[in-house]
Amino acid sequence: MVFLRARHDGTTPLGCDPTDLAQVEAVVKASGTSFGKGMQILPPDRRYGMYAVYAFCRLVDDIADDEGEAQDKSDRLDAWRARIARLYAGQADDALDRVLLATIRMFGLRQEDFNAVIDGMEMDARGPIVAPDEATFDLYCDRVASAVGRLSVRVFGDASAEADRVAYHLGRALQITNILRDVAEDARIGRLYLPAELLSRFDVPLTPEGACHAPGLDSVGRILAGRARDHFRAADAAMRRCNRRAMRPARVMEATYAAILAAQERQGWRDLSHRVSLSRPRKLLIAARALVA
Repeated sequence: MVFLRARHDGTTPLGCDPTDLAQVEAVVKASGTSFGKGMQILPPDRRYGMYAVYAFCRLVDDIADDEGEAQDKSDRLDAWRARIARLYAGQADDALDRVLLATIRMFGLRQEDFNAVIDGMEMDARGPIVAPDEATFDLYCDRVASAVGRLSVRVFGDASAEADRVAYHLGRALQITNILRDVAEDARIGRLYLPAELLSRFDVPLTPEGACHAPGLDSVGRILAGRARDHFRAADAAMRRCNRRAMRPARVMEATYAAILAAQERQGWRDLSHRVSLSRPRKLLIAARALVA
């Protein structure tokens, strides 16, 4: 087990200027998600490190989801690859750069994981993903979710091989869960992330709109839900071999998304008019239970 202790000589989180920290936190708050509140359980160094990782992910994801031309989006993602390379050469040009650089140095984040996230966004940026084959489906999940996990577990405080195993399985579990509850929402923007092999097996059309109304979609959903549950179980087993304190945020995410998956399985995929979600009190209860488990 490799437990990373946050150490620096400064009196502020990550040794960064408070103005820089505030700007990075503002990106998180502007996203309108509950991510920032969820990270409140972390000590300041780790919390602001996660804010920086999230801000990076948010900004490259926004590029992928932009309605602009594919080439323009690809160019902007290339600019981010160059920006990450400059960070690893020690060059920081703005607030996010400076906080990211401090995070990279303190927690030993790997350049290839940042690049993998960008590569995942490139897959979306090239055009809508529609019925990818199984290998592409898994690669996409690794890049947009498990790679984020590999960055996150280090900020949480564990750089062990078991922590990477948590990232591998939990990232896939979370991403498959998201895909399964967003089938209709993705279809409205021309996307269909479900694997072609499974769709064909149950006579589901390989088109976003057609898939949403196919009787076989429910069978596809249940098979993928089973995969997600397998990944949740594997992630949980790996967490037990990791630093317990470092895995607290991962346990909260695991418990929350497992509950979302269970709710989606109860609802099924025959009627996609209602997107599964959890109430705020339910989320808080799940988080509390996960933290004391």
